[in-house]
Amino acid sequence: MPGRPASNNQRPTAPTAPRRRPGAAPTASADQSATSTPGAGNGLSPVSNLSKVLRQRELASAARSRSARAQAEAASRSVAPAGRRVRAVATQVIRNQSRPAKPSFAGTVASTGLHPLSDGRVNAALRAYEERTLGAFDRIVPVLKRLSALQHEPDFVAQAQQLAQRELGHPLPLPVLETAWTSQLDMRTLFAWCVFEAYEQTSLSFFNDDPLAAASGTADAQAFETFLLDCGFHLLDVTPCADGRLAHAIAYGLRLPFSSVRRRSHAGALFDVENTVNRWVKTEHRRYREGLPNPAHVDTRYLKVVVYHFSSKDPCHEGCAAHGSDDKAAAAAGLQRLRDFQQAVENSFCCGASVDLLLVGMDTDTDAIRVHVPGRDGSTDLEHWLDARDVYDATRQLSADAARERIAALVNDAAPSSPDAGMVRLVARLIEHNLSQIDYVRQYHGGSYGDFGHAERFIGVGIGFKEIHLRNLTYFAYMDTVEEGAPDLDVGVKIFSGLNVSRGLPIPVVLRFDYHGAVPGARERAIAHCERVQAAIQTRYARLCEQGLLHTLLTVRDRDRSVPAETVRSSISFNTGGGH
Repeated sequence: MPGRPASNNQRPTAPTAPRRRPGAAPTASADQSATSTPGAGNGLSPVSNLSKVLRQRELASAARSRSARAQAEAASRSVAPAGRRVRAVATQVIRNQSRPAKPSFAGTVASTGLHPLSDGRVNAALRAYEERTLGAFDRIVPVLKRLSALQHEPDFVAQAQQLAQRELGHPLPLPVLETAWTSQLDMRTLFAWCVFEAYEQTSLSFFNDDPLAAASGTADAQAFETFLLDCGFHLLDVTPCADGRLAHAIAYGLRLPFSSVRRRSHAGALFDVENTVNRWVKTEHRRYREGLPNPAHVDTRYLKVVVYHFSSKDPCHEGCAAHGSDDKAAAAAGLQRLRDFQQAVENSFCCGASVDLLLVGMDTDTDAIRVHVPGRDGSTDLEHWLDARDVYDATRQLSADAARERIAALVNDAAPSSPDAGMVRLVARLIEHNLSQIDYVRQYHGGSYGDFGHAERFIGVGIGFKEIHLRNLTYFAYMDTVEEGAPDLDVGVKIFSGLNVSRGLPIPVVLRFDYHGAVPGARERAIAHCERVQAAIQTRYARLCEQGLLHTLLTVRDRDRSVPAETVRSSISFNTGGGH
């Protein structure tokens, strides 16, 4: 293990730079209810706007399908890679400076309709990934509908397998198909099976192919990490809301390399303060012991970011559910949680230990961000922000260089007090990246998303999911135990009671716990952790499980290696013949 450079004998006085305190002079250095049947007034009844949500999903799916056919992308219909695993069971506005273009997408923008700082080629690559991945999930229901019409044909099993392989890229479980002639085809089991297969393929592709070109060690990741240190921050820790409409906030909304950002989502963006303090301790300890990402005596700071969300289309109903679709409440709660974290670090550690804070809002209809630019003294104004859409309009007719200068000036002017130069550079970079995303939504979604409400495909429970970076793919419920994560999970089950259960389809839940492969017994403990959480879910939502309306997939992953999730087992089982 490498130590800090021997050439520097200076003893650090604190693990981070002194705190920027508001009002202070700047420093010199730079089921319970779920166990009843949905719809019975148990708190998990379908959402009131169900028909609107379903229609939104259908429109979005149809738009993706039309675009895929027009572009004739064969990759969107590709089957699973050779050698894939087989399950044992079912087995005002702010913009940022641009970062270097990804090597695989480098080049000038060909389209003249984009902002001068937008990267059209990256937009096209991200669009292809979105269509390919979401398409794998959205083809499931149409395929099952076709199977329903075929189930009494003499060669049903062969036709079903051919259709599934062609459209979904994987076969279907034989026990379900072979019993279709004696009873109705078990669509609930088939639906859950197919969702779990699509998730497995997504994980395989993400880690094997690096479709976002942002894995650890890539040129893009290294360039951003260097830029972050130049801005005066040694780590960027981001907590978006667990809402699936923010799952793409890092890779798409902010255009940051996912491997260079610590991300953990929580309902309402209300992260766990104690756990975050522990992660801060690990980060600072590594700086002391290994000098990574830089030595502890270097005057850089740990930056904690909260991303709350709001809706410009339907602000009273489609905002953050955890805050009653109240934008002000969401922003105020996020800022308070940030300050609680800062205070916890200061109270627990001496020598001026502290962190820097940043509050960002995101419009889930257009992906435009608004940044509450902090002052050097740590002050943040909840009533004023820099909106990326305003920045877009203010810089649209400028050259790229002039636009960057204007963005930096807007960021500087948006702070409630004199801002830190490094923070201005970082916020300007974030806003610049978001300009590309604004154009992305305008290019491919008509300026705002058709599925502006919830339209997630599955619930992700546990700790992990590094591979999920697509909007409305997953509702996150990060937790160690169901008891501590019950509020997040209950919200997810309520959402899916409207999306799926109301149509007779099950809620797919993927459990995931990552482990350190270098630690003896870590994999086995991660599997046991999955099993405990699965048992708690089956107890909490017993009625749903008994009716086949909630299925779980247990997965683990070695976080020390760039490998896909490993499937352990699922709740799907089949009756087998034989015996008395």
